[in-house]
Amino acid sequence: MTGIKDVAREVEMSTATVSRALRGLPGVSDETRSRVQETARRLGYVPSPSAAGLASGQTRTVAVIVPFVTRWFFAAVVQGAEEVLRERGYDLLLYNLAGDASARHRVFETSLLTKRVDAVLVLSLKPSSEELRRLQQLGRPVTIVGADLPGWATVRIDDHLAAATAMEHLLGLGHRRIGYVGGATEGVLDFTAPTARLAGYRDALLGAGLAADPALEANGEFTFAGGMRAGRELLERTDPPSAIFAASDEMAIGVIRAARELGLRVPEDLSVIGIDDHEMAGFFDLTTVAQPAHEQGRVAAQQVLRALSHPEWKPEQILLPTQLVVRTTTGPLNPRAC
Repeated sequence: MTGIKDVAREVEMSTATVSRALRGLPGVSDETRSRVQETARRLGYVPSPSAAGLASGQTRTVAVIVPFVTRWFFAAVVQGAEEVLRERGYDLLLYNLAGDASARHRVFETSLLTKRVDAVLVLSLKPSSEELRRLQQLGRPVTIVGADLPGWATVRIDDHLAAATAMEHLLGLGHRRIGYVGGATEGVLDFTAPTARLAGYRDALLGAGLAADPALEANGEFTFAGGMRAGRELLERTDPPSAIFAASDEMAIGVIRAARELGLRVPEDLSVIGIDDHEMAGFFDLTTVAQPAHEQGRVAAQQVLRALSHPEWKPEQILLPTQLVVRTTTGPLNPRAC
């Protein structure tokens, strides 16, 4: 069986240089790395992950902690991260919490991650002070996606600004009675987006001289079905809104379905806007505030890989832009809706 010494002999380099080239470590030129990798493939050399880990102290694995792996946003972030990790020869170890508090405790507050991974990505959760202490004790690079944590590496969008952008669009169309479909702001997973997007909605109303009406706020659970239930709840009121801002496209699509079942036309009778630019948003011609979900995963993975290869690296707080995408689910206020 071909070993690393055979590869080193073939390329006339030391086994240490060959090992660094195959493991993607710094200190090796691109030309040398390419030559070593090509020779290893030609000779049929397959490195042993366990042996490499023992020799380098690295597992070549990055943990990704995900609240709900089946949700579009989280799946898109994971895909982006996996692409970057795969390119650099790293594996992705997925921890899906699936909304379970005990699963969160098991991942954060036990030794589950110790010696199993080289770095950690945390998606859309704001770790508690105890969880942050546990992450620090790991002594491994950590990047948080979707939360603002000074002193930690983060990648996110400005959720407050995204919500304000959506609201300014509706207000600019003449809407004043605007409903909000969001998610619970408290719970076992402590998502960061629901709180910031609700604040953006309320602040936009205040900025327009309008009072926020709690009766126009509904919990859509960030799902299609939840958005449909919340939409029906708002639209069956005796004084329904003329527009609804949903804090995610999935909920917005649910609202559109509820409106159609109630015999309302979109946007003639009801304007609907979301956040995400979900893969189904174009199919429903949904007006939305697009966020780069896939890119957030790529940037987060690049962050931890830089930290692994550059000891002097310092945590960065990266803010990615959002963009209003106007389609046909929003339109001017219909005077009959007043």
